[in-house]
Amino acid sequence: MSRRVRGSAGLVKVGSQLFTAEGPRAVQKLAGLGLGVFLDLKFHDIPNTVAGSVAAAAELPGVQMMTLHTTGGLAMMQAAREAVGGRKKRHALLGVTILTSLDSAALRRIGLAGPASTRVLALARLAKDAGLDGVVASAHEARAIRRACGPRFLIVVPGIRPATAAAGDQARVATPAEAIRSGANYLVVGRPINEAADPAASAKAIADEIATARRK
Repeated sequence: MSRRVRGSAGLVKVGSQLFTAEGPRAVQKLAGLGLGVFLDLKFHDIPNTVAGSVAAAAELPGVQMMTLHTTGGLAMMQAAREAVGGRKKRHALLGVTILTSLDSAALRRIGLAGPASTRVLALARLAKDAGLDGVVASAHEARAIRRACGPRFLIVVPGIRPATAAAGDQARVATPAEAIRSGANYLVVGRPINEAADPAASAKAIADEIATARRK
């Protein structure tokens, strides 16, 4: 699959499912193909543990970006930043705000009051204060994050669904063009490519839509 889409994808995501099954070997194999890796393991633990995990992840070949949960708090995010801050190679640290599978009603059930957009923006500001390079958030909040956190702050948007695709278990989704117009730097696209009859064609169509949206 990675070989088939590498002409259309900027980075290849390694998430918890693949990493649990294959471990660091998965990252090493992708790096061996000349592919950059988005390591999406969403670290979330006490500061010392997350710092150690981030430092270990930074040693893997090909890793350019990695994620940790902003709800781990300011001290945890600062520890992660310090763990890789002195390295010659810069790894972008991204704070996961609110999962795109959650809406405001789901947040209330787990004790987080207020609309999802308010919670996401507060967590994005906290991530910036901690020295992170950006956040993972839905396209619905991207414009507000851009205004609050500035032009150099990275915004990575998952929950991408072409207009013809089903939302599945995602609650806050957007098309590729909508996400780019909202201010996203990177889009995370999984099932619309993985489950397509022709993954390479699907990836190219999404890449073309992104390119068109950036020209407008």
